[in-house]
Amino acid sequence: MSAGTAPLNWQQRLARWWAEFSLQTKLLAAATLVVSLVMAGICFFALNGIQADVRMSDTRFARDLGLLLSANVTPLVAEGNDRELAAVAERFWKSSRSLRYIFFADPDGVIYLGIPISGSSGGSELLLSRRLELPADLARRPQNPLIRQHLSPDGQVTDVFVPLVSGDRYLGVLALGINPNEAALASAALSREVTVAVFISIWVLVILGAVFNALTITQPVKELLRGVRSIASGDFEARIALPVGGELGELLEGFNDMASQLEAYNEANIEELTAAQVKQQSLIATMADGALLLDAEGRVVLVNPTARRLFRWEGRKLEGALVGEELPDVLALELQTPLETLLSGERDSSDVRCNFGEPPRTLRIVLQSVRDASGESLKGIAVTVQDLTREVELNAAQSRFISNVSHELRTPLFNIKSYVETLHDLGDQLSEEDRKEFLAIANDETDRLTRLVNDVLDLSRLESDRTWSMEPVELRPAMEQTLRNYRLNAQDKGVELSLEVDEQLPRVRGNWDLLLQVFDNLVGNGLKFTASGGRLMLRAYPWPDTCLIDPSTEATGDSPTCALTAPLPRLRVEIADTGSGISREDQERIFERFYRVENAVHTEVGTGLGLSIVRGILEKHGTQVRMVSELGVGTTFWFDLPLEQADDGELRIEAERASRSLELI
Repeated sequence: MSAGTAPLNWQQRLARWWAEFSLQTKLLAAATLVVSLVMAGICFFALNGIQADVRMSDTRFARDLGLLLSANVTPLVAEGNDRELAAVAERFWKSSRSLRYIFFADPDGVIYLGIPISGSSGGSELLLSRRLELPADLARRPQNPLIRQHLSPDGQVTDVFVPLVSGDRYLGVLALGINPNEAALASAALSREVTVAVFISIWVLVILGAVFNALTITQPVKELLRGVRSIASGDFEARIALPVGGELGELLEGFNDMASQLEAYNEANIEELTAAQVKQQSLIATMADGALLLDAEGRVVLVNPTARRLFRWEGRKLEGALVGEELPDVLALELQTPLETLLSGERDSSDVRCNFGEPPRTLRIVLQSVRDASGESLKGIAVTVQDLTREVELNAAQSRFISNVSHELRTPLFNIKSYVETLHDLGDQLSEEDRKEFLAIANDETDRLTRLVNDVLDLSRLESDRTWSMEPVELRPAMEQTLRNYRLNAQDKGVELSLEVDEQLPRVRGNWDLLLQVFDNLVGNGLKFTASGGRLMLRAYPWPDTCLIDPSTEATGDSPTCALTAPLPRLRVEIADTGSGISREDQERIFERFYRVENAVHTEVGTGLGLSIVRGILEKHGTQVRMVSELGVGTTFWFDLPLEQADDGELRIEAERASRSLELI
């Protein structure tokens, strides 16, 4: 107790002690107190009634005894025979153990005879004054003696005063003392003892009953209640181990059996839920689109790797965070209104398209509300994120392609139509030299249209599921034929063409026409971008079949690096020029369809399909085309071809490997 706190008095301590008991205990104590008091009262009043009856009997006995003795002694008192009177009184006193004393007094109340006379006798109290104080009317009621009690050390003594009347003469008073009735004394003591015993017995029985109830009923019931609460809270391992028999024991045993079954069901459900969750997470993780699941407050519940990559959330813990606080500012602003609309229940879905980031990415974000089975309560929002960047770029490239093709088609067609109309309308006025020049121009424009159409058709065939026949091919003749086809063009531009090929070059497995088209496109591109005085060179040589190549390794100088692990014997082919080169930005997109470097750097025309066709052809051969380029230095394209030992199955496997590697890179 602290120094500043006053000590509690006994009433406060009692009140605090009583407040610590439970309501059930208080009610039990109150009921026990009431019952015990009622039962003790009943016993007390019953015994008091018995004691009153005993007293009444004693009173009647004392009256009768006094009347009897007075009848015997009245004649002797009237005669004044004191000797005989004393003898009769002594015999009477000795014959009755209940008599305590016998006194005789004259009409004035003066005692003249008493038995016993000793000072230690029980009647000494009446002899102190040797005179009795009696009512004045006592002489007028000889048949109605005066009876009263006084308390002595031995108990309550009954005093009987009988008037002695002979005829009409009042002779005096006979006083008798009756000893306390042992039965009355015993009944008085018994009433107290029985009352206390009943009171205590009731409390003892209640306490014993409470202890028995606590040990046999209350404790098991509390354990059962504790077990039920544990089961309700999800702890299915709760068991009750009490040595209780009977129906209560069967109840506890039934509870343990129920808990065991619930635990088994719970484990089975957890396994099923875990398996379902793993399947769901695996499905979501493997989705090509980004996926998020939000709760009804807009907090992140689940997010797949694609969404993390698109929103740049790699390595961040997002579960439980508000999605609006985690999104990039641009996206958070775009999605704020749709999210608020769905969370408020005004709409069930929303579709948002926005651009963000560097380089810019185009995303389509679809928001769909998730409701319960009744469709009334909002449980969350499912968000699907689609990266449309590639699609948008492809659409833009296709638009550019259509525009380019339209322009390319329109220009030669216009030229052809112009020169043909001139020949048709003014042919007679033109010289022979002019007519030949007009026809030559129309023929060149026709060839230009033919090349454009062929490029489109070639790309379409390569994208189809057509199976191309693969057979042993001599590369040297194909390379020589390509150089012969472009030799005149090279001479006109002042570009030197060269071939570095071993005489015993092994044959490869491939398609002659397709490989010839690869050489044609790569050599044509090289000549297009190589200025006068430059050089274009074709090389081919065996490549070790144990070459381990890292796609992340960058090429340096004129020595290209490998991009694939070659499980088959290979032949390395390189087409190198000393042209203007290609910037790093253009190198990342040079093999895309419809993409033309000329749009950004050069003034040469083209459809932007040549390198896409080359890539498609080489994928059919199970390889990839690679390049090393530097602005102002030149460009080298290279690829590996399998030797003739490879069969068609191996080439298909290699083609799939090359396609997957290209997607990864």
